Amino acid sequence: MNKWTIFNRGLTIGMTGAEGGLILSDEEITDSARITLKRAKSFVSVSLNIYGWMDHTRFFANNDDAMREYRAMKPAAVAVLSVINSEGVSDIKIWEAISDFVRRFP
Repeated sequence: MNKWTIFNRGLTIGMTGAEGGLILSDEEITDSARITLKRAKSFVSVSLNIYGWMDHTRFFANNDDAMREYRAMKPAAVAVLSVINSEGVSDIKIWEAISDFVRRFP
């Protein structure tokens, strides 16, 4: 669990994302989360969806910043998933973990 793999066998790479950007990288933790790196004419974006809990997109001016943050967001998302998947955890603790993630990656 919590292992990032290529989303949909890589079939989304090169396609256009919801914000109009070209999908450069697209990974998933099966049935848990998806992270996507997209490049458009005026921005690069990183979108993270933790299924059933959050959808968070960040925008950057260049590829280097976006890729650095893409890499940093993956283990942080796994930490949030660990809280979500903890036995007996309250929704308040889950939302605190999500809030901490969003504060760290505005």
